[in-house]
Amino acid sequence: MADMAYRELYAMNRKDARRELIETYQQSGSIGETARRWHTSRRIVRKWLRRFQAEGELGLQDRSHKPHFCPQQTPPEREQQVVSARQQTGYGPLRLAPYLQRQGVCIPAGTIRHILKRHGLSRPSGARRHPLYPAHWAWQSQSPFTFIQVDAKDIHDKNALGTALCHHLVTHDLPRYQYTACEARSRLRFLAYGYHLTQDNGLAFILLCTLWMRAHGFTEPVQFQTDWGKEFGGDNPEHIATLSQRFLAPLGGSLCRYPMGRKQYNGRVERSHRSDDEEFYRPYLPELQNVQQFLQFAARWIYFYNVCRPHLGDQMERAAPLDVLHRLRYNGPDSLAAFPPILLDPISSDLLLSCDPEVGTNLLAQYKALFVTACAKSVRTSC
Repeated sequence: MADMAYRELYAMNRKDARRELIETYQQSGSIGETARRWHTSRRIVRKWLRRFQAEGELGLQDRSHKPHFCPQQTPPEREQQVVSARQQTGYGPLRLAPYLQRQGVCIPAGTIRHILKRHGLSRPSGARRHPLYPAHWAWQSQSPFTFIQVDAKDIHDKNALGTALCHHLVTHDLPRYQYTACEARSRLRFLAYGYHLTQDNGLAFILLCTLWMRAHGFTEPVQFQTDWGKEFGGDNPEHIATLSQRFLAPLGGSLCRYPMGRKQYNGRVERSHRSDDEEFYRPYLPELQNVQQFLQFAARWIYFYNVCRPHLGDQMERAAPLDVLHRLRYNGPDSLAAFPPILLDPISSDLLLSCDPEVGTNLLAQYKALFVTACAKSVRTSC
């Protein structure tokens, strides 16, 4: 046994290797002879001999290498703030850092990552979500508000909200569908709601978004990319082209579709729906008792999303969408970020009927008047 090197036995069983050193020393009575037989240093033999003489068998156990004093360690109360914030929001380290900073707690994202790991709150590597970003990046070279992703979200989603919140949504007669438009470059969003998923609601929402953009100085042609759902014209290319030419072309807009089955092309608006669930519906839906409260909270949420909330996406640099627009030399009014979430059901049919080219000649001026009337009518209906 003594012909084996100490390091080889140590690799197999640390405690047995140390015990063999002690037994060899007890037989030979010489530190030098023990070190020679086990092909190790006298320092190693002395180290374990001192520990064995002081503590016996317990002295041969592994000891922690943790330093006795760490002046840079995060105080326990700060760690608890991180843990509480994680449990309340579900955020990861990159989003927790600015969230805690707004509460006066400045902790780097790397430190938060270590704290979450110590408390068993890190996500398993296999649970990481695959990003739903587009297959091409042509949008990055385009001007803002020339390409917008549009989608409809069914709020009544038990997988996202749970049974209790979905029951609350039904019993208080709150809108079931959310219509979302997400500007691809800055992530600035517009929201509207409806009780039904209809083509009238979908087209009316796109029209109102276009009017809002034109009122804030955006004059370039704009594409609205949607899925193949019935609320945006269905899957008939000729019908889609007709709707686009009839309702959007007079305002410099057009409808387009992403390839069938390629949902990742609308990844930014799809990802924003997860934020709606996590930061709006789950924490605040239980407090909303009627449609008026629902729309008021939705207006606060979209303002926070567009103006205050930092974003971690590509080229966002943890800035809010409105800040990104200013960085891209947008000099118009900041009210662009405060599109009023309205109910589409009471106004959509009248809006589309009045926008028929056969009704009037000055369509753009007519649309602007209709937009003001539509917003006022929706607010009165919700009240």
